[in-house]
Amino acid sequence: MKKNALTIQQSVEQEFEKQTKSAYKIFSEFISLLDNGTIRTVEQNQSEWVVNHWVKKGILLGFRLGKLRTISSKTFPFFDKHTFPLKKITLKDNIRIVPGGTSIRKGAYVASSAIIMPPAYINVGAYVSKNVLIDSHALVGSCAYIGERVHLSAASQIGGVLEPIGALPVIIENDVLVGGNCGIYEGTIVKQRAVIGSGVTLNGSTPVYDLVNETVIRKNSNGSLVIPENAVVVAGSRAVYSPFASKNGLHMYTPLIVKYRDERTDAKTALEESLR
Repeated sequence: MKKNALTIQQSVEQEFEKQTKSAYKIFSEFISLLDNGTIRTVEQNQSEWVVNHWVKKGILLGFRLGKLRTISSKTFPFFDKHTFPLKKITLKDNIRIVPGGTSIRKGAYVASSAIIMPPAYINVGAYVSKNVLIDSHALVGSCAYIGERVHLSAASQIGGVLEPIGALPVIIENDVLVGGNCGIYEGTIVKQRAVIGSGVTLNGSTPVYDLVNETVIRKNSNGSLVIPENAVVVAGSRAVYSPFASKNGLHMYTPLIVKYRDERTDAKTALEESLR
């Protein structure tokens, strides 16, 4: 960790426990480092994702310090804590934001070459890596991590989490395709090159049935559901065998891994380079 980030960490930890007159100055320095990607809510330690608890504390400190105000913009006014205005983006950032109502909160990092279609919303603490395509009506929740070359299709929802401080947010690793109308919540980790089919919902309460390996994937000891590398996940169902359910022919929603990515799948899921 860089020296200025380490200094901010120590200050944020102190201010979170007991606010002083310096709290707002400390928060201003903190949110700038979060905004430009110098610090992150989550980082990968070898193969394991870990939460930087103090970064979440810094964000929560901002909510404590913030006052509800009318904040003007060129298109419309909005009403929020003054500590979290809109992110300032210029042409030099090399981010394509198509007109139509997209909002990105300060404290969210968006790397160069990202494409954001309208309307989309990226919340504070989120980290969006290079060459990501975020389609219409998509959400990237607070503290969520989006890896490189990820495609979030229209109406996909990537859940966020601020509290509890130790809870892992949703992690989408490199080269993942998330289909339209998907919901990924509760600290789910989607490993690299996975394909999440349209309409799939993933959370800590819903097991995933791997038809290829004939196993059931459930949330791990850390509370995270982990989708394996290259997995192709689609929406499915399974029968419920209680007398009432059997009588009424009831089934439960269940995500299914139906295959693992191959060359044919890659051809279908290639990002639209001609649009960049």
